[in-house]
Amino acid sequence: MFGGKMTSVGKKLIRRRVVDLSSEDTRFARCLSTLDLIALGVGSTLGAGVYVLAGEVAKEMAGPSIVLCFLVAALSSVLAGLCYAEFGARVPKTGSAYLYSYVTVGEIWAFTTGWNLILSYVIGTASVARAWSAAFDNIIGNHISTFFMNKTTVHLPGLLAERPDFFALILIGLLTALLAFGVSESALVNKIFTAVNLVVLSFVIIAGFVKGDIKNWQLSEEDYINRSYLNLLDDIRKKAFGSGGFVPFGLEGILTGAATCFYAFVGFDCIATTGEEARNPQRSIPIGIIVSLLICFVAYFGVSAALTLMVPYFLLNKDSPLPEAFKAVGWEPARYAVAVGSLCALSTSLLGSMFPMPRVIYAMAEDGLLFKFLSSINSRTKTPLSATITSGLLAAVMAFLLDLKDLVDLMSIGTLLAYSLVAVCVLILRYQSRQLNSPKTMEMLELNGNEEERVIMNPTITAASAQQKETLSLAVLFSPPTDTPTALSGRVVYICVSVIATLITVICVVLTLKVTALKDASVGWIVALVLLLVALLIPTIIVWRQPQSNARLNFKVPFLPLLPIFSIFINILLMVQLSAGTWVRFAIWMAVGFMIYFGYGIRNSVEGKNVEEPCATVEKPLHHPALDLGPGAAAV
Repeated sequence: MFGGKMTSVGKKLIRRRVVDLSSEDTRFARCLSTLDLIALGVGSTLGAGVYVLAGEVAKEMAGPSIVLCFLVAALSSVLAGLCYAEFGARVPKTGSAYLYSYVTVGEIWAFTTGWNLILSYVIGTASVARAWSAAFDNIIGNHISTFFMNKTTVHLPGLLAERPDFFALILIGLLTALLAFGVSESALVNKIFTAVNLVVLSFVIIAGFVKGDIKNWQLSEEDYINRSYLNLLDDIRKKAFGSGGFVPFGLEGILTGAATCFYAFVGFDCIATTGEEARNPQRSIPIGIIVSLLICFVAYFGVSAALTLMVPYFLLNKDSPLPEAFKAVGWEPARYAVAVGSLCALSTSLLGSMFPMPRVIYAMAEDGLLFKFLSSINSRTKTPLSATITSGLLAAVMAFLLDLKDLVDLMSIGTLLAYSLVAVCVLILRYQSRQLNSPKTMEMLELNGNEEERVIMNPTITAASAQQKETLSLAVLFSPPTDTPTALSGRVVYICVSVIATLITVICVVLTLKVTALKDASVGWIVALVLLLVALLIPTIIVWRQPQSNARLNFKVPFLPLLPIFSIFINILLMVQLSAGTWVRFAIWMAVGFMIYFGYGIRNSVEGKNVEEPCATVEKPLHHPALDLGPGAAAV
């Protein structure tokens, strides 16, 4: 009795969303071009960090080799970007990583991803709104903060801010109204601000190269003593200056800097939530993600190079590096251009974190995992009005009252978890026997496709072959008998990917907690690490040997299975670096989420209701019970 109930609950937790792409109808307005998506990606990714982050990382972590930090960070972000791009081409629906997880690995993972994305976007919106308010206040001479400091104080260390931020509240209110008004208007405002930001950054880069001096990339200890007018003690000098030259803090400095710079590329995933608002999502989403990441890399690389060429890295001002750098080279008026650019960057960053939030809430509510009223779409503006207003109110209250410094790391967990799950989903779905299809794809295959592709894309053909009994053996694992995926090969990949993810997590924990023992060449830990790496190699080889789907897509991740596995490794390694306090806050947030899911979502899930209805298989042509792959494959 009890065992039966547990099995029933277990099945509910891993039920997968059946996505019907036979209809391209949507309740949203399809009005976004590829350029709109690129502007959205660049705007949300290239935030105010470009004006501040470069100075902090160059001074304390990497020196002039900050340009290499951004290169390493960009490469690791592109890995995640490629995985999102394939899913954007495969599942052109609203919901981003939440939907991709639901389609591939089951409901509980989808809810976890969506719930964490909401947290990331809410904290992102609130913190950027406070930063906008502080930057504007700084430009006008701190009049706002002085006025409110004398009138209101609600300070509660670690939770409430020193003063309520009325300006941030108003700003979020205005942007919520803009987003509720319509997506094309929001996209136009975003394009204008992004263009101004890119013009300012181009000016900074060109000015930096004109006024810069290559000698600042070749500094010696004598330069340090002469320029800082101090004869410091050796250990202090070593900490502030390193060893001089282009890589003053060594490889460790580059890797530490790259981990910080990685977060500068977070934000492109908002493009993946526009699946039902882009005119041609299967083409626009992959192009939008890759091009926006490329533009952001060029901007970060150029600004950090210009900055370290203008001023020796040890003299950089952490808080306002660019205005101080221009002052040092005698171009003080340029600080006004930088101020305008940073406000535009903050505006687009704010819009970029507010834009996807209601869309993820809407997708979860429409699937029945969150409260149904949040899935209403306004008939005139074609925007998710209830979700937009609710998310705006939540972010506004947080920006108004809370001290967000301690919460910002929570954004990282949500984003990195989403990146990891999307990489897992790409890895699993590429090796499944059934693929998502749409009328356009089927039409194209009827005209151009070969027999093998027709078999892959048409479930009725595969049903006959799937009924043949498949047996698992060592030979089948390493040398599959067919060139096309089967139910068995799909299940093998599912299990192997689960093992790979578990082993990567253990390896990352060992690398983080036992780094000193590994540096000191502790034999026990080195042997343990080698054994873990060998154990990781075996399922990776098994996955590599399995047949891939040959279904045609506008974009596919190259170098499977290595590229998604490397992406998962980087994301989990960065997650493990976060503090214990952050993980405690994450656990509290997840506890609240699971109360909602087990109290409401699990009983009201639309997918659950469809499974219970006898006519569900007729209505959803992509779900074929004869081809059920068990927990090992995507129900798509």
